[in-house]
Amino acid sequence: MPHNHNHSHSRQHRNYNKAFGFGIALNVIYIVVEVVFGLIINSMALIADAGHNFSDVLGLLLAWGAAYLAGFSVTNKRTYGFRKSTILAALFNAIILLAAVGAITIESIRKILEPEPEPIAGTTMMIVAGVGVIINTLTALLFMKGREKDLNIKGAFLHMAADAGVSLGVVAAGFLINLTGFFLLDPIISLVIVIVITIGTWSLLKDSFHLSMDAVPRNIVFEEVKKYLSSLEGVEEVHDLHIWAMSTTETALTVHLVIPGEQKNDKFVSKVCEQLHRKFSIEHSTIQIEKSSQSASHEDVNV
Repeated sequence: MPHNHNHSHSRQHRNYNKAFGFGIALNVIYIVVEVVFGLIINSMALIADAGHNFSDVLGLLLAWGAAYLAGFSVTNKRTYGFRKSTILAALFNAIILLAAVGAITIESIRKILEPEPEPIAGTTMMIVAGVGVIINTLTALLFMKGREKDLNIKGAFLHMAADAGVSLGVVAAGFLINLTGFFLLDPIISLVIVIVITIGTWSLLKDSFHLSMDAVPRNIVFEEVKKYLSSLEGVEEVHDLHIWAMSTTETALTVHLVIPGEQKNDKFVSKVCEQLHRKFSIEHSTIQIEKSSQSASHEDVNV
């Protein structure tokens, strides 16, 4: 009952250290600016945006730390290293975003129910928030390319894209306040932004929780993988097929193939692993070949 194992490492992962460092540095500076001007002109939208920016910094630090840990070598106690930390970072990023949204919602509602008597300087709001649009858009663009293949990078991208949207909403609020003099637009715009952020964050929360439970990654169709394995020459049965995410960029697979006929060699297994990587982006495949399905239940041992 031979066991065959193959890794495909053809995918090169981009280093995002500069992107994380750039995004964190700019956002820390901008947070200070927003808080100062938000307090000076009594703008809830600016303060809310600063709060959201602070959650962005925490999220970026979390994602950066996870990306760093994922590069650690495996040990006898951690045979997968810290790859799983990228999935946990994405999950915590979603939770942080939703917590920030909750805080903004509470404060915005309070300001609607108890409006401040002092007028809000709409022009100052527009200028400060406009700078935020530029900063967060530039930072989001640094993560844009990697968001499709890495859920952790997607979390960082969503943080920055959402904050660019928040800042844009604040610009709109400042413009309308100058135009109409209706100061309640400040917290109302904040609530509209909250809805937009929540919708975008919900998918990140679902996907990261999905992967944290070792479920099949959403970009892989389990039935299609099984169909491919069943179509291989000599394979009579496919069982104990498991597909899960080792990290936000690496997928693993284990499977038992029942091949009663001739003995398959390592070349056969290597070819199957290469096809699993090419067709389904599965990097780590462990394939066990058996003469009969009954042999696994009575003779199988830990690999």
